[in-house]
Amino acid sequence: MMESRIKRLATTLMDATTDKDPLVQEQIYDALCYLGESEPEEILNSCDEYLRQHDKLAYPHRVIILKAMETVVKNNITLLDKSTAKVVIFLASNEMTKSKEVIRDWQQAASNVLVAVGQRFINKVMEEVLTKFQPGILPHYFVMQTFANLSVSNVFGMVPFLNSILGTMLPMLGMAKQDHMKSVFCYALQHFSESIQEYLANLDKAPDPTVRKDTFSNEIFSAYEVLFNSWLQHREAKLRLAVVEALGPMSYLMPSDKLEEQLPKLIPGILALYKKHTEAFYISKSLCQILEASVNIGSRSLDVQLDSLLGTLHPQICAPADPSVPLTVKNHTEVLRCFTVLACSFPDRVLAFLLPKLESSNERTRVGTLLIMRQIINSAPSQMEIKKPFILSSMKLPLQDSNNKVKRAMVQVISAMAHHGYLEQPGGEAMMEFLVRQCALSSDAQPKKQPPDADDLTSDSVQSISVNTLFLLSTTVDRMSNVLWPYLLEFVTPIQFTNALTPLCKSLMYLAMKKQEEGESASLIRYDLNANLPSPYALTTRLLVVSSQPYVGDCRGTAALRLLNVLHYSVHPALDQLWSKKIPLLVEHIEENMEKSLSQKDWEEKLLLFLQETLVAVSDNTWICHFVTEMCRQLHSYNGFPLEKNFLYKCIGTTLGACASKDLVQKQLQELLETARYHEEAEREGLASCFGICAINHLEETLAKLEDFVRSDVFKKSVGLFSIFKDRSDTEVEKIKSTLILCYGYVAVYAPKELVLSRIEADILKNIFQYFNTKVLGIKVETKDLTLKLCLIRSICMISQAIYNGVKCGDFVFSRKAELVAQMVEFIKAEPPEAMRTPVRQRAMITCTYLVILEPHLSDPDRTELIDTCLASVLALPPLELVKERDENGGDALHKEMLYGDTISALKDLLKSLLQRNLTPHGLQDMFAHLGPWIKSNKEHERQRAVEVSAALLDFYLSKLNVNHCLHVSSLQTVIPFYNLSVLIALFSPRCSDSLASVRQHAVDCVYSLLYIQLCYEGFARDHRDEMVEGLKALKKGLEEPDFTVLFHTCNNIAMVIGKRIPPDQLMSLLLAMFEGLADPDKNCSRAATVMINSLLKERGGVLQEKVPDIMSIIHSKLEEVDEEHIRKAAQQTVYILASQHKSVVVSSLLGSSLPFDSHTCTMWRSLATEPTLTSQILEQLLEKVNRDVPYKESKCFLLGSGSERIATPLPLAATCALYEIMSAPESGAAVLGLYPPLFVTLLLRVSCTVGVQLPKNLQSRERRSSSHGPAPRSLHPCSCAVETLKVMLARGGSEEVARAVGNAGGWELMASPERHHDGIAVLARAMARHAGPRLPLIVKNLIPTLSSVFDSQRITTTAFFAELLNSNVVNDLILLETMMDNMTGRQKDSCMLVRMLALRGLGNIASGSPDKVRKHGATLLASMVNGMDDKDDPHNLVALEAMSSLSKLLDHVEERDIQSMLLHIAIRIRPFFDSEQPDLRQSSIVLFGNLTKFSEDNCEVFFEQILNGLVTLLLHLQDPKPEVVKACKFALRMCGPNMGCEGLCDMFLNHLREDRSLHYGEFMNNVCKHLMQTYPEMLNRLIVTNLFYFKSNWVDIRAAAPMFIGFLVLHVDEDHCQQVDLDQLISALNLLLKDPVPAVRVKVAETLGRLVRIL
Repeated sequence: MMESRIKRLATTLMDATTDKDPLVQEQIYDALCYLGESEPEEILNSCDEYLRQHDKLAYPHRVIILKAMETVVKNNITLLDKSTAKVVIFLASNEMTKSKEVIRDWQQAASNVLVAVGQRFINKVMEEVLTKFQPGILPHYFVMQTFANLSVSNVFGMVPFLNSILGTMLPMLGMAKQDHMKSVFCYALQHFSESIQEYLANLDKAPDPTVRKDTFSNEIFSAYEVLFNSWLQHREAKLRLAVVEALGPMSYLMPSDKLEEQLPKLIPGILALYKKHTEAFYISKSLCQILEASVNIGSRSLDVQLDSLLGTLHPQICAPADPSVPLTVKNHTEVLRCFTVLACSFPDRVLAFLLPKLESSNERTRVGTLLIMRQIINSAPSQMEIKKPFILSSMKLPLQDSNNKVKRAMVQVISAMAHHGYLEQPGGEAMMEFLVRQCALSSDAQPKKQPPDADDLTSDSVQSISVNTLFLLSTTVDRMSNVLWPYLLEFVTPIQFTNALTPLCKSLMYLAMKKQEEGESASLIRYDLNANLPSPYALTTRLLVVSSQPYVGDCRGTAALRLLNVLHYSVHPALDQLWSKKIPLLVEHIEENMEKSLSQKDWEEKLLLFLQETLVAVSDNTWICHFVTEMCRQLHSYNGFPLEKNFLYKCIGTTLGACASKDLVQKQLQELLETARYHEEAEREGLASCFGICAINHLEETLAKLEDFVRSDVFKKSVGLFSIFKDRSDTEVEKIKSTLILCYGYVAVYAPKELVLSRIEADILKNIFQYFNTKVLGIKVETKDLTLKLCLIRSICMISQAIYNGVKCGDFVFSRKAELVAQMVEFIKAEPPEAMRTPVRQRAMITCTYLVILEPHLSDPDRTELIDTCLASVLALPPLELVKERDENGGDALHKEMLYGDTISALKDLLKSLLQRNLTPHGLQDMFAHLGPWIKSNKEHERQRAVEVSAALLDFYLSKLNVNHCLHVSSLQTVIPFYNLSVLIALFSPRCSDSLASVRQHAVDCVYSLLYIQLCYEGFARDHRDEMVEGLKALKKGLEEPDFTVLFHTCNNIAMVIGKRIPPDQLMSLLLAMFEGLADPDKNCSRAATVMINSLLKERGGVLQEKVPDIMSIIHSKLEEVDEEHIRKAAQQTVYILASQHKSVVVSSLLGSSLPFDSHTCTMWRSLATEPTLTSQILEQLLEKVNRDVPYKESKCFLLGSGSERIATPLPLAATCALYEIMSAPESGAAVLGLYPPLFVTLLLRVSCTVGVQLPKNLQSRERRSSSHGPAPRSLHPCSCAVETLKVMLARGGSEEVARAVGNAGGWELMASPERHHDGIAVLARAMARHAGPRLPLIVKNLIPTLSSVFDSQRITTTAFFAELLNSNVVNDLILLETMMDNMTGRQKDSCMLVRMLALRGLGNIASGSPDKVRKHGATLLASMVNGMDDKDDPHNLVALEAMSSLSKLLDHVEERDIQSMLLHIAIRIRPFFDSEQPDLRQSSIVLFGNLTKFSEDNCEVFFEQILNGLVTLLLHLQDPKPEVVKACKFALRMCGPNMGCEGLCDMFLNHLREDRSLHYGEFMNNVCKHLMQTYPEMLNRLIVTNLFYFKSNWVDIRAAAPMFIGFLVLHVDEDHCQQVDLDQLISALNLLLKDPVPAVRVKVAETLGRLVRIL
């Protein structure tokens, strides 16, 4: 019986192989294999029988079964008996040969079965297959392939058969006419030969150690003759490749004499194939095997073939391998192996062939040859040992090759040479120099091709390879240490190796440290043995200079400094302590920063300080003289490296300063002046800074040398009138003068002040102007050279700074000051007004800034001209954006932007410097007399700059002002009051609303400074902080964006501050000045003036009292006529003033306005919210009007019952709109707070009564008209209007959190929805409970009467509100619980189903809100829930659903005795809902079931039965399509676990079914079934039958889970309990489900069918 059932299962699965889904087919294969693991012989026999009986089964389905048989055989080969093996062998043999045609998948599968059986039963397999291999009859294709595969898989078993197979096969070779047969014979011969070789190589393990190569030699040779002489000439390429693949392994087995005899034909025959085949790998592999076989027999024929071999193989390497085509890479490997074989046998001839190829003009030839050379150097070291000098000498030409691919190949050759001792030979240094040159390649060394050659290497790539190679040779090849050290030092100083410095320094540092470890610290660099090495001075200079740009060249600075540290002893013995301390700090500074964050100036100062300390530590004048001489010698090397050269000049200046020899100083300075490249800016700067630094210690020598140079022949020859074109150009002469002028400036700055001040006017300025003003024939000619101008300006600036910073600054009178200022003004005037192309303006103004500080004072005309010239030159420049548009060059645009910014800053500093000389209101007024026209300019960019400059000036004035100090200085002195405050306030305050944001910001700063200046004049200390004035700073943020509303509030606040702080005597003048501001061409500024005026009027409302009757109508008409923001703002302010005195008139006129309110009326309503008392009175009036009338009127058709139409009544609607407008004003908060409960209740019920209510028809058309003319302020729709008003009431009543919480939860939208209104009310109630608890008692008290309202909507709203409040503990805290619970219980009989449902929800919510009260009222609450579940008027189970959800919440808190009597009734009542189509019913019923388990202890057995009834359902619904149902099932199962009497199952449910944990369902179910079958094995049939019910489920995942559940159950059940199962019924059901349309279901069925073997 058991066997027949296994067979039935297997048959069912094999029937299903016709399934077209690949996943199902795969699972059927797995199931058959699983059955086979249990009963391998039975399954193999079943498969055999099935295939024999179903002879017509299509081959794709037979393949699945045969593959399963192969797997079963492989996995159980040791268990098979001979009889089963025979059956399988016979079947597979027949399947393989049934069709004479080749059907590859089918016959291959059968062949694989034979090969699998052959692992153990080789003799049986051979006995069967040899029957299909008869002499004289051409065998089946797969017979030969099976022989071949058997020979590979079972070498020892198969080789003894090969002699006879070969004997039978040889005559057949001539019979094979079809290509595929010839190919399979070749395949067989190839594998036979390979297995024979393996057998012979392992004779010690072989069953017959007497087998010899000659056993097979003659047969192999006979086969060879057919293959080579006949088949190799075939036109079919695939066949030729099959022949070639066979010939390689066969060559090892051919008789030596025959192979020798065949080589002259064989090798050319193989070589000829390269021309016929693009894919050369198989040819090369075979050729390599033939060559190895030939070398093994000591063939003499190879000598003759060598030239043709080399000539054919060489191009194979020269053709580049494509990494994306793996066979081309493999081919390269095989060809290189061929060269290795040839080089080992014929080294001289191979080299003689290869080395001349290095001179080829073809790039690929050169690259290929180098690749072969690398191979030979690595793989034939002994043969190449005596050839090293010859090979090295042959590399001279490749070393000069410019091709990047050749370079890379050459680097690889050098790497190979290094490992094998070549570089220690003469000529090795040339190799290392080549490698270093490649390290020095720059990324742009190779010009880009257009279009770029994808095949080409970049020089970056060559450099990268070379850098890696150099480092590896330095650190990993021990024999290279003496080659590289100290030789690599020779490459440090030459400028052409600059790009290689980082890898060089790293390698040298490693090598030096290695030498130090070997004890060679003192004699690290042996100059006596290495004459070409750079001196210590040269090395120090070079490494220090390149460190000045530390991040260039892969962080060159770090590597250079570290090498310098290692070499300290060789540089000078005294530097050990200093350098070992200082250099690591410098390196650390580089590493802590990045290129962008490192200050170049600070870094250079650190390096120069390090140099100074080094010079002090050495304290050897001779050494210093050598050092500075070397520095000067290296200067010319840095032409083209301006930054490094500039730094080297500074180093020279520093070193000259430390030099004790005055003669050497003068000699070197003279040399510097004579050799400098004056046309380069960096060089001019460097030379000047060098002279300046040198002057610190050698002022006299420096000045003398500058004067001597001017008098020298060199200079005179340059600047003479008639020789000017002979030696140097005009431009260069100007550059020389520029440099000399700059030198004087630097000397003035750096030289000791006590020495230099006396020389400034006498020597320095005299010489500077001598160079600047050239005289031609006695006439003064001013230069137009920009460089000369800039150098003069900078030099004078530096001189001014030097004087200013001098010790005796106060005593020094600079007599040429006015002349110099005038010169600067001329320079500024000469600049073009339409553009800023040069920094002349900026530099000249900076210079004037320092000049005006010095004594004597400038005269008033000079001062006026200076200010006006500078303002006109800078403020009138075109805007930067315009300049950027004209200039498309991004880099230049960035430069212009920086130049503009620097120039504005220079102007500010200059004006501050001028103001400093007259820090009084007069001085300030004078300054703004110049700035005033620019501040009021109609050009935005001019205003922007003028106000920015003004803000800076006022801030400066305030920071420097000290009125009290002035009073203390002299009691006789009268301090001038700040008389011009009002004029300046009127100038700037309207600009707080300028069209430009930056002007607005700066205008506030100006007003801020002006008010603080006034406070200082009133006697307050300068550090006094006035709260109101400080508030201006906070207001600036409101001015960032040009939003009129924001600007209005901000400007109003600014005006209030001004109004409070303006002195009484200046109030009227301010008002008059502000009225003048209304005519400002900038509308925004006019608007600001209006704000200011209104602020003043607010303070003096009584003055306007007589005009009140007229103003209301004027305001509205003006608002209609002029749509200007500042008019609107003024009107709003005025309405408030009027309303505070005449509220009745104002409210009456506004309430009479037509609906919808226009924007002007809304603005006027909002103005009434300013004062709380006034606002409260108005709100009370409006509430009374909302409640006075019914909310809507019902149409007649509604009363007749044929439809419903509700029309809003107009008065409550208008009052609601008015409430919204007033409460939308922030100032209404206090009034709203006072009327919070009545406002909330009225508006909540207003929302309730307007859901679905329509506007009156006249208002509908009016709203449409108003929307067509422009967007209305907001919707007039009754419900939307009520919701918005409630929302604004909450926000204004201090319940912003409530409004925000409701908004975030989408509550406002829900409230306006007829279907979801109650959900929106719940969101509101929840928010009120959380954020406005203290407000609730009065609200609840006012709402209770509405529970009896005639309007369903009001009852629903109130019930929903109360229901959600009960969810919070706040009702208990406020002693509202009992009242509200009674009201909810009373609503259970309500005629409205929604009210009943909400009442149950509220009662259930008590569990969350007041859990401690549930126990007291448990019986009542439970009764309500059970009644709810039995509600008869509940067609969609909505009340039942709510009852279940609420009961789940209550169960945690009720007395156990209250629930016991109902427990079973509830469990049975909810069970049908588990499989409901409604997901929320499924979820609630399952959650409730889980909660009921807590009360099952007293009825343990009865309730356990209910758990078992629901277990399968709960486990399957873990695959429910709805996540909330899955979550419910997890909860219910966790709750059921402890009641199931199985600790393992309980632990699984608790651990794996946590809500936050994802579930691997299959693995989980496997473990669940394991525990179920261990604990309740008698339940097997019941569980299976329940699962069968779900085979028809509508949900795919559950349909798939049910058979899987069964599969896992049978997997774990004991044999003793298997008989409970009705197997026939189960198999039939599974068989039916196997036809399910969904593949995923069929996959699970197939899997389960395989597992049924456990219960057979």
